Amino acid sequence: MRIMCIGDVVGSVGCAFLREHLPYFKRQQGIDFVICNGENSADGNGLTPKSAEHLFTSGVDFLTLGNHSFRRREVFPVLDENPNIIRPYNYPSSAPGRGYAVVDMGYTTVGIINLMGQQFMDANLENPFAAADKILKEIDAKVILVDFHAEATSEKRAMGFYLDGRVSAVFGTHTHVLTADAEVLPNGTGYITDIGMTGVIDSCLGVKKDIIMRRFTTQLPERFELASGACKLDCAVFDIDRGSGRCTAAQSFKLR
Repeated sequence: MRIMCIGDVVGSVGCAFLREHLPYFKRQQGIDFVICNGENSADGNGLTPKSAEHLFTSGVDFLTLGNHSFRRREVFPVLDENPNIIRPYNYPSSAPGRGYAVVDMGYTTVGIINLMGQQFMDANLENPFAAADKILKEIDAKVILVDFHAEATSEKRAMGFYLDGRVSAVFGTHTHVLTADAEVLPNGTGYITDIGMTGVIDSCLGVKKDIIMRRFTTQLPERFELASGACKLDCAVFDIDRGSGRCTAAQSFKLR
């Protein structure tokens, strides 16, 4: 089976670009299941009920989140009620939502795990490596994919090797930059350090570039405003043997 993983969708312009391009790409590539990181899909940060519905009706099957999971309080009930949305597992268990899920596709079961890194992120989170061990003792699925929402490439790479042979694929999110290392690791796990961003090309991670440059040059706070203009959709596609759960091929794509 072919599973497509889409990088962080930024704002309404990113949502609109995804809606325009995703259906054709799915048909062209024979995609069976689509996972998308939606934590920036609201204008600003976070996920709202409206942006979640937009992504689902555009052809996304499942949503993962990250450090902006709880930015919008209006989405809290959705996180508890919608079985196709998860947030990082290593937040406290009292937080809204859940950290992994299993989708029954009839011919196989697909498990999706969401974890968040600690390096340069939030050290108060549960250790993501220990969290992964805990989940893998509980989850019952033939095919398992992990969205590791983390800043440090070393931490992401380490997670890939740590889970190699234990899950079908590990893909990184959060840095909004598509990396050039899509591969199958030695024990059959697909891997990519970061699947990039869906949003405005001429921007700094989806934000107006002048704002970010001023922030770095003056070291003063700046109110973020989303950029506008031509967009891209970054993603990775993993070919998974549904019998063994092993990845047979991994490839990144950039749609413009």
